[in-house]
Amino acid sequence: MKILVTGAAGFIGMHVTERLLAAGHEVVGIDNLDDYYDVRLKQARLERLREHAGFRFQKLDVADEEGMRSLFSQARFTRVIHLAAQAGVRYSLQNPQAYVRSNLAGFVNILEGCRHDKVGHLVYASSSSVYGGNTRLPFSERDNVDHPVSLYAATKKSNELMAHAYSHLFGLPATGLRFFTVYGPWGRPDMALFLFTRAILAGEPIKVFNHGRMQRDFTYIDDIAEGVVKVAENPAQPSQAFDAAHPDPATSWAPYRLYNIGNHNPVNLMDYIAAIEHCLGKKAEKNFLPMQAGDVAATDADISELRQAVGFAPRTTVDEGVRRFVEWYRGYYRV
Repeated sequence: MKILVTGAAGFIGMHVTERLLAAGHEVVGIDNLDDYYDVRLKQARLERLREHAGFRFQKLDVADEEGMRSLFSQARFTRVIHLAAQAGVRYSLQNPQAYVRSNLAGFVNILEGCRHDKVGHLVYASSSSVYGGNTRLPFSERDNVDHPVSLYAATKKSNELMAHAYSHLFGLPATGLRFFTVYGPWGRPDMALFLFTRAILAGEPIKVFNHGRMQRDFTYIDDIAEGVVKVAENPAQPSQAFDAAHPDPATSWAPYRLYNIGNHNPVNLMDYIAAIEHCLGKKAEKNFLPMQAGDVAATDADISELRQAVGFAPRTTVDEGVRRFVEWYRGYYRV
C-alpha cells in the first residue's frame, strides 16, 4: 500500500513508519519539524527512516492548507495514519493557538484530503486525555468524555467528532486511537521517563507531582506501533448493532470506530521511578509537588474492544521497557 504518515519525525510516527516499511509498504512521511522540543532528535529519527528505499519525506505542516491539498492531489494514498499534532497538556495552557492551528485546522486539512482522494482508511491519534474528569476505571470507549480538563484534550475530542461527521457525510472509514502514556526508545523529551532519566543522571532533583500519588497506564512503543499498523489494515465498518435511541460513542451507523490503545496494567508513579533508578543504578532526589493544572490522578485503558477487533495484545513489561529506554538514552547521548 501507499501510506501517508503525518508526524513521521515524531516518536510514534517514526516507529509506526519503520514497521510499515518493514512490511513492504511505500510510505510518504510529512512533518513540520517544529521546535516544541529538540529538532535534532527529530532529524535523527528521520535519518533512520531514510535508510529505507520505500520512504519519502516532505517537510510540511498539516495546517498548511495549500500544501496539504497539493500533497493529496499528487498522490493516491491507500491509507492515511495521522499522528501529527501539537502535543502536551501543560503547553496548551501557555500557547493555546498552537493547538487550534495544528490539531483543529490541520485535522480539517487531513479530512478534506482523505475525502477528495477517496482514501480507504484514516487512522488518527486521539488521546487518553479525552477522559478528563472521569474517575471510573478502567476507561472505556463507551464512557462519557464531555468534561475535558485541558485544551489539548478538548482538541482531541473535537477530532473524534469531526471524523464522525466526515464518516457520515462522505463514507470515509475513520478510526480514532486513544493513546495511553506511550514510552520507549526515541521518546519525547517532555515526557516523564525522559525528564526523570536526564535529571537523575545529572544529579538534579526530579519533580514528582501529586506527591507521587499517581497511576499511569504506561504503554511501550513497540506494542503501540504494532497496534496502529493492525488497525490501519482493518478499515472501520458501520455497526449493524448501532441503536440511535441509545447511541454507543465508540461506534456508529457510519464507518467509524474509536479504540483505547494502552497496556491495561496501570503502574504507580513511584514504582515507575523505582524502575528507572534500578536501571540507572542511581537514586533520584525527589521534589514532591501538588497536582499540575490539566492533569489527572490515574489512567487505565480497557483494551478489550481493540483486542477483539485486531488481536491487540501488549507484551512489554514496564521493567523491560524502561531498561530498553535507558539503554537507548545512554547510547544516544553517550552518558
